[in-house]
Parts: sequence; structure tokens; C-alpha cells
Amino acid sequence: QVTLEESGGAVVQPGGSLRLSCDASGDTSEILVSGWYRRAPGNRRETVAAISDDGRTVYRDSVKGRFTISRDNAGNMLNLQMNNVQPEDTAVYYCVANYRTAWRGTLPKQWDFWGRGTQVTVSS
Repeated sequence: QVTLEESGGAVVQPGGSLRLSCDASGDTSEILVSGWYRRAPGNRRETVAAISDDGRTVYRDSVKGRFTISRDNAGNMLNLQMNNVQPEDTAVYYCVANYRTAWRGTLPKQWDFWGRGTQVTVSS
């Protein structure tokens, strides 16, 4: 079993920056892929970015060049650096992870473990 807990959500102005963090606990040694997923107003749901256990990354086109996903070597901390945020980035952001699922180089649509989410609001 794996537990994920996010932090860092806030209200930020357009063009600003924000860093989300996720603390993972439990049997993290079997997590091969982790990522960030968001649920926006209007119920738009999508995986934003994903990272493999050896550091390979993939991003949704709308955040490429603005967001950076990273993790520590132990796999217990996941981060999402968000730069030049825009109103369309407003959403609840969830830390997510897949158990014993090989990296495919694409954004997963299904996730085994979820955090409770943290709210990011981009507004002037």
C-alpha cells in the first residue's frame, strides 16, 4: 500500500510560479511511474506530467516548457515546479502513482494510487 500527500497549493497571479510537493510513504520501492493529475473547473481531467523511477519524463503539450516534474532518488518525494502559470492551470492537482507498471513514455490515463489533492488557483 502507498500513501500520497500533496502540499503547496495556493492562489497565484498569472505569470507567477508555484511548487507542489508530494510525500510518498509505504511500499514506494515498487512505484515505477509517478505523476501529477489535475481536475479543472468544468470537470476537465488530465494527467499533466509523469516521471519514471529512473528520471525519464513526459509532459502534456499545454504545460511543456512551463512545468517541471522531479523526484528524489529514494522515490519518496515528488515535485512539480510550475512557472508562468495561466488561468487555465486552475485546478485541483493530485499526486498519483502506478505500482509495478513499466514506463511507456506516454502520459498514463489510469493510476493506482492517489493523494487527496491540493487546490491551485490562478487569478489576478
